[in-house]
Amino acid sequence: MTEKVRLEEFLRVNHAGERAAQTIYKGQLAVLGNRPEAAEIRHMMAQEQEHLDSFDELLNDYQVRPSLLDPVWGAAGFVLGAATAALGPRAAMACTIAVEEVIGSHYDRQVQALNAAGEEPELAETLARFRDEELEHRDIGKAHHGEATPGWPLLRDFIQTGCRTAIRIAEKI
Repeated sequence: MTEKVRLEEFLRVNHAGERAAQTIYKGQLAVLGNRPEAAEIRHMMAQEQEHLDSFDELLNDYQVRPSLLDPVWGAAGFVLGAATAALGPRAAMACTIAVEEVIGSHYDRQVQALNAAGEEPELAETLARFRDEELEHRDIGKAHHGEATPGWPLLRDFIQTGCRTAIRIAEKI
């Protein structure tokens, strides 16, 4: 794979992921309203919006097309967020933990690849910051006892399998 193709895949999949993350939190807020967890969700959503705005700019700067399934990622994120929030605030936080574990690892692999190739140091720095913020979101979910959700292992596996599948698709399409 050429470096240009790999960079295009990084930008495309990250944009798609941030679109989904933004709408997961919108779906959670639509269900949870002003419950105590809503302030934390709004904080995470604001960071995800910053990430999405950055990837919007990077797609333009590098002349990379977004995922053709961008509307699907947005709709899927909203449904996932609303569905988990409908199970309660802990389930919403469980969703955050599951998603952010995968995304934190995903960004870390990209940072390592860029650093190993000695390419795009500014992008690697941005991705490292985003990785750290995603892991902060995971920790917020843990602090709100998301892992105490009934059926946590099954819910985590379901969400993480969906995330990994979406990553593979969004890299290409």
